[in-house]
Amino acid sequence: MTREYHAWHSPSLDRQMELLVFGYGGEPVIVFPTSCGRFYEWEDFGMKGALHDKLVNGRVQLFCLDSVDEESFYAKHQPVPSRLARDDAYDRYVLSEIVPFIRHRNHGGITLTGTSFGAYHAVDKGLRHPDVYAKVVAMSGAFDLERFLDGDTSSGAHVRLPLSYLPRLEDAWFLEHIRRQNLILAVGDQDFLLGESCRLSDALTVKSVAHTLDVWTGYPHDWPAWREMVKKHLG
Repeated sequence: MTREYHAWHSPSLDRQMELLVFGYGGEPVIVFPTSCGRFYEWEDFGMKGALHDKLVNGRVQLFCLDSVDEESFYAKHQPVPSRLARDDAYDRYVLSEIVPFIRHRNHGGITLTGTSFGAYHAVDKGLRHPDVYAKVVAMSGAFDLERFLDGDTSSGAHVRLPLSYLPRLEDAWFLEHIRRQNLILAVGDQDFLLGESCRLSDALTVKSVAHTLDVWTGYPHDWPAWREMVKKHLG
């Protein structure tokens, strides 16, 4: 199986960023790790292995990113505006550095995916740029981030809360492009975050956004569930 390690100094983040690429073609997938996770997480926890056949056969290509969660949402020693600014810089890193990196080798419609907090990033970045990302696969997502915002009610904080802003979204351009995306919310019925996926599904439904809410019977919030979900929804 093709495995590539890459690293460069990110101008968006002003720090070294690392990533792993698996596969050589097919559906290009940007992978966000879980809370404060690293770029090798999907390799370590068997997610790459679950997709082995699809990677070998050129049906899917993974671009596994590092996170900066410890510098953004989890940086409780920083004021909320500073945390949000760091997440904005991460968004720029993905959009202006990772997307062109992918486009040099793969011209397919780009998918965003992740589990738990990584699923939040997939949804957040996907809805910010619905003209760039064709598909979002969010597994066991943590979509209610109010606990990270310390009561901040600014517009910058508001747009981090899809459960809050989606029902009131009226911008025709965003709605048109979001409705073109392939949005998949996968979660186990034993997952402690099941309610957040259901609430996001309801918010999408209110805005007439077609999507899939895929609830798996008997699965909790853990890697064995996510290994099965990726086999179904990627490639």
